[in-house]
Amino acid sequence: MAHKGVLIIIGGHEDIRGKRQILQQFVDALGGEGAPVAVLAVATEHPQKAEALYREAFAPWRLELHFFSLAQRSLAWDPGTLARLKACQGFYFTGGDQLRITSLLGGTPAHQVILQRFREGAVVAGTSAGASAMSAVMIVGGKERAAPALEAIRLSPGLGFIPEAVVDQHFAQRGRMGRLLSAVAQNPALLGIGIDENTALVIRGDEGDVVGEGTVVVVDGRTLEMSNVSELGPEEPLTLWGATLHVLSAGYGFHLADRRPKEKKL
Repeated sequence: MAHKGVLIIIGGHEDIRGKRQILQQFVDALGGEGAPVAVLAVATEHPQKAEALYREAFAPWRLELHFFSLAQRSLAWDPGTLARLKACQGFYFTGGDQLRITSLLGGTPAHQVILQRFREGAVVAGTSAGASAMSAVMIVGGKERAAPALEAIRLSPGLGFIPEAVVDQHFAQRGRMGRLLSAVAQNPALLGIGIDENTALVIRGDEGDVVGEGTVVVVDGRTLEMSNVSELGPEEPLTLWGATLHVLSAGYGFHLADRRPKEKKL
């Protein structure tokens, strides 16, 4: 379904005390200061720490912040929770454990409210675990700094803000290329997106732009000519032919619909 919203997928460890470039992108997409924003600390077991952190992080813009931890799945049906979410123009998913996000929020009325607000034009951001949860298929765990193999990852449904994609975060810093290639090998129709720390892919419509200090790696599995993924045991390394790889730094972008990179903005 078409949407009018903006999606900001952050690789984790975004700068929250210095230039705050990625947070500024979020605020700019909201239209400026004072907007009502839901900070969804669903992924973390320490929501009070997350609240203190993001109150400080967003302080320069005087946003109207509403914090949600949804410690129990039943809270995602609460009428008061739903009313507060419907009133928000921005949604910011914090880090932690992405499986907590989908197990507490996925498929609930609160999830549907956020999806609907996104379709209507709201801004949705996710950092670290919150970034992984943005895609239709989600990496929930796996081996870092390992060769591509079946055991390199575990997959689960995500929240579905970006269809036909799988996202990994802390990408270069934690050596997760093997994880991303393993995900794409098992699901070649998916677009694999790996995002470095303090880096984001800002998606408007079908176009994404890179901001921040690192890179975004995009792996297109639709061009795969051969994969032995169905023939292997869990720890045997994969063989892949023909996957398309793009590495994009700040200012460059990607056309998601036709899967091709964009020239750098001048």
